[in-house]
Amino acid sequence: MSYAPSYSEEYFAADAAIDERVAFIRRTYAHVFGAVLAFAGLVTLFVSTPAIATPLTNLLMGGQWFFILIAFMIAGFVAQRMAQSGASPAVQYAGLGLYVFAEAIIFTPLLVMVNTFWGGPDLLMQAGVLTLFIFAGLTAVVMITKADFSFMRYALMLGGFAALALIAVASFTSLTLGTWFVGGMIVLMSGYILYDTSNVLHHYRTDQHVAAALALFASLATLFWYVIQLLGILNND
Repeated sequence: MSYAPSYSEEYFAADAAIDERVAFIRRTYAHVFGAVLAFAGLVTLFVSTPAIATPLTNLLMGGQWFFILIAFMIAGFVAQRMAQSGASPAVQYAGLGLYVFAEAIIFTPLLVMVNTFWGGPDLLMQAGVLTLFIFAGLTAVVMITKADFSFMRYALMLGGFAALALIAVASFTSLTLGTWFVGGMIVLMSGYILYDTSNVLHHYRTDQHVAAALALFASLATLFWYVIQLLGILNND
């Protein structure tokens, strides 16, 4: 769901000169914005292409979504390793691109469902605005207070594993993950955004803007996923 940075203490962005630190933060969020644009373009293409959208939606409807989730997590792990590596910038960008592509794949059946059952573009617009509002608010909290939320790491990891376990159980049993689960995931991803944003200030090197952008995009996209689900549930009650 989100990825912790690998770093050496002497190279923290927090220890860099102010102009270098500001440039790093700007590069990071410019890359997040670019990832969001690429994701929007890819998911629009996939949803509007029946040869892609139909098989993915059939997998979701056929109860095989857990296996797609596992494949997505593997792709995310590989992408994160590529982005955090000390390899060439091309490899790091390839990692970010791989993750954006994987997100577009996993979002496609959800957006098909939104268009078919949950109100279409209006709901997506509402979900997008709400997601950006939450993301901006949490980012402002970290940027203004300059607090270090790295202490949340293990609690967030535990929450993520618990959520994955519930998803696995629901995939193979009659357990239904309803509104409370979705709300809990929104809270969890909000915690990840606080954690990832504080890492940008305190725990990345100034040359790790691609890895930092991937972590932020991962949390932002997952938050968007669950906000869509929450609004879909509420609109159909």
